[in-house]
Amino acid sequence: MSEANNTQSSTRLPVYFLGIGGPNFIDNVGHPAYRKLAETGKEITTKVKPKAIVVFSAHWQHGPSKIAINVAETGSLIYDFYGFPPHFYEIDFPHRGSPQVAERVIERLSSAGIAVDRVERGLDHGVWVGTLAAFDPKKNPIDVPIVQVSLFGDEDPVKHYRMGQALEQLRDEGILIVGAGMAVHNLHDFRKTRGDTSQTLPYASTFESALTEAIATKQADREKAMADLLKRSDARQAHPSLEHILPIHIVAGAAGSDVGERIWALPEGSLNWGQYRFGKVPSA
Repeated sequence: MSEANNTQSSTRLPVYFLGIGGPNFIDNVGHPAYRKLAETGKEITTKVKPKAIVVFSAHWQHGPSKIAINVAETGSLIYDFYGFPPHFYEIDFPHRGSPQVAERVIERLSSAGIAVDRVERGLDHGVWVGTLAAFDPKKNPIDVPIVQVSLFGDEDPVKHYRMGQALEQLRDEGILIVGAGMAVHNLHDFRKTRGDTSQTLPYASTFESALTEAIATKQADREKAMADLLKRSDARQAHPSLEHILPIHIVAGAAGSDVGERIWALPEGSLNWGQYRFGKVPSA
């Protein structure tokens, strides 16, 4: 029996969107978002107990008409940033991939007419910075495969939503679907204010509130609600480019009949560290 088929479970897993910071987040262990990621990671390891994790990161976009998936079995990291102190490039997050789980994802996407390129690569920092906080190797290790899938190389929210729909069935097989990005992410304003987060910009709260409302929409209306979210007057303030919000469109598509809820949110300057979950958390 293949690893993918061996993930059958009688309990449908929830799906998550996690707010994951930049490389400097690694050293900011006292930040409330770091602590909250650790709490959510504990929820996943002790209650959700997935057999594998499939994750979509803001930092990997592929082609406009096809996506890419990491089929490597051996885990590695990509240090896709520059100008940081040397120890940032020495950090490790022990993990492994799974060609079998990757092929199961490919089966589901191909059945929906989505073209897929197989590649071998490491996890980019849009994944491993957050998973290092959520699944600390010493405090809360997670010993299951992590398979990263790219976004499309465009900003079409409906296309991403429907990719999530194609993967909904994986939740019944013990596979946890996670989107990694930010509820609000405006680095232009962050740099303009020299990283001063003492003054929260209005869109960091207003857009996140609208996002929370959109994910709580019932299944029949959710695709439109999620697309309309990006037509709001504050949408391009919250996301000058959309790669950090598109993973939640995938998650919302994979949610099926489960409505979304905010786990936690923190507006901070030109950012918002929202975390969201669709579906019930199994009893421990």
